[in-house]
Amino acid sequence: MKIDRRHFLGTGVAAAVLSAPMVQAASHGKPKVVVIGGGAGGATAARYIAKDSKGEIDVTLIEPTRTYYTCFFSNLYLGGFKELSDIGHTYGSLASSHGINVVHDWAVGVDRDAKTVTLAGGGTVPYDKLILSPGIDFVEGAVPGWDVSAQNKMPHAYKAGSQTELLKAQIGAMPEGGLFVMVAPPNPFRCPPGPYERVSMVAHVLKETNPTAKILIADPKEKFSKQGLFEEGWTNHYGGMVERLGPDFGGDNVTVDPDAMTVDIDGSVEEADVVNVIPAMKAGRIAEIAGVTDGNWAPVNAADMSSKADPDVYVLGDASQQGDMPKSGFSANSQAKVCANAVRGALTGSKVFPARFSNTCWSLITTDDGVKVGATYEATEEKIAKIDGFVSQTGEDAALRKATYEESEGWYAGITADIFG
Repeated sequence: MKIDRRHFLGTGVAAAVLSAPMVQAASHGKPKVVVIGGGAGGATAARYIAKDSKGEIDVTLIEPTRTYYTCFFSNLYLGGFKELSDIGHTYGSLASSHGINVVHDWAVGVDRDAKTVTLAGGGTVPYDKLILSPGIDFVEGAVPGWDVSAQNKMPHAYKAGSQTELLKAQIGAMPEGGLFVMVAPPNPFRCPPGPYERVSMVAHVLKETNPTAKILIADPKEKFSKQGLFEEGWTNHYGGMVERLGPDFGGDNVTVDPDAMTVDIDGSVEEADVVNVIPAMKAGRIAEIAGVTDGNWAPVNAADMSSKADPDVYVLGDASQQGDMPKSGFSANSQAKVCANAVRGALTGSKVFPARFSNTCWSLITTDDGVKVGATYEATEEKIAKIDGFVSQTGEDAALRKATYEESEGWYAGITADIFG
C-alpha cells in the first residue's frame, strides 16, 4: 500500500487516555518549552506542542541551520534518484503557521537548576520543559587515524548536507577501475540499514559510470540490518563489485591514513580512491553538556521520553537510549508525538494518551527495488519494548519491490509534512 500524507498523519494515536496533573510554569506568564534540534524529533515535538496547545504554551525551537537536510533519503541523492533540494527543508511554516519562535543559533549550555539554555550568540532562553533532539556526534578515536578534521578527505556523510555533496563529488571523480572503501560503524548507530543502502546506491552509480570499480566494506559487526536482502541485491544487480570484510576477516581492526588515502584492514593496506569513514556514534554534544548522558547516550523513561537524570528534560531520537527502537527518522518522529502529548499534559492539564510507537525503515537497492523492515512498540517500566515486526523477504517479485519503493516515497512526503508543516 502506498502511504500518502493523509494516511500517514491519520495513524498512531491510541483511543484510551490518561489524565495528567497540571504543572505550573516556573516563570510568570505562559509555560515555556524549549526544543534543541530541528530534525525529525525536535521539529515534530515543537510543531505538535504548539499546534495542540493552541497558544497556551510558548515554544522555542533552537536549530543552527536554516535549511535542514534529512539523513533519511540522502543515500538516494548519492545514487542519483534525488536532487539535494529534494531532501532540504526550512522552518518558515513552523514559525508562520504555528507561532513557534525559531532561533537559528547553536545551543552551547544548559543550566538545569536555573532552567536556561545558553546560545552561542550570547543570549539565554528560559524553559519550564526542555526537549533535546540533537542527533548524533562521533566517538573520538573510534577509527584510528580519523577525526573530524579529516572529514573533507574521508567524509562521513552521516550528517546530511555538505558532507553528502562532497561524497557524491568524490564518487563521480573516481578513476576507472578505482576503489571505494567504506568503514562501517559498530552498533548502536543512526539508521542501521543506512551504510548498506549507501553501498547499494554507490554501486548503482558506478555500474553506470565506472563498471570496473570495486567497493570494499570493512565492518566490525558480525551481521547487519537486512543483511540477506542487501547481499541478494548486490549479487543480482552488482555481481562482483561489492566485497564485505566482517570481524572474522579483520573488519574490526581498521586504521586509516587520510593523507595517503589508505586503509589498513588487519595489516592489509588498501590504496583507495574514496574512503567513507562512518565512526562509532554517541548523542549530540548538547546532551552531554546538559548532563543527561551515560557517556554515550541519554537514558530516558519509555512512557514520555523524559530523561532519567531530570524529569523536566526530554531526549528524542538518535540521542536517546530507550530500548528496542532503532535510531531512525521514523522512530524520532514517533517518539516526538508521545513526548509532545506528555509535555502538553504536564503544563496544561490536558489529556495524555498511552505511549505507542512505530517505525519502518525503507531502503533502495537499485531502480524500483525497495525493501523494508519495521515494528510496533509499547512503553514498559524498563524500556520501549518491541511488540511485533515485519521485514521484506528474499526472492520477492519485481512488482512487490517496486510497490515497496513507491510506499517509501509516499512516506517521505508524509513525514516531512508532519515534521516541518
